[in-house]
Amino acid sequence: MRKSITQYGYGREGFDLEDYFFETPLEENRECKVYVLIIYDIIDDKKRLKLSKFLQGYGFRIQKSAFEAMLSPRLYRELKSKIAAYASEEDSIRVYKIIGKGQVSYYGKKEEIGADDVIVI
Repeated sequence: MRKSITQYGYGREGFDLEDYFFETPLEENRECKVYVLIIYDIIDDKKRLKLSKFLQGYGFRIQKSAFEAMLSPRLYRELKSKIAAYASEEDSIRVYKIIGKGQVSYYGKKEEIGADDVIVI
């Protein structure tokens, strides 16, 4: 069973996004985590809604057409294998994979990460 953000001690008041993405403890099987940023521009409303629901199973929304996730290599491969089905010729989906220590800087409205569990079905 995958641990949720709150089980790692995150999701509390004053939570720092950088701590979640770059200092998340390793899971029991000691896999390295991959930080993933997914941005998209989907023209059809129904397809866009389906994609956003799909992505909620891997991470959380940071903007209207952007999601962030911290994934095991296995889940990253799974995401990559399934995501292409949501794009057509006029759509655009980009998946950025960031490995190693990094930094998240944000300006303006600060989005708090909720205590919801992330479940991949």
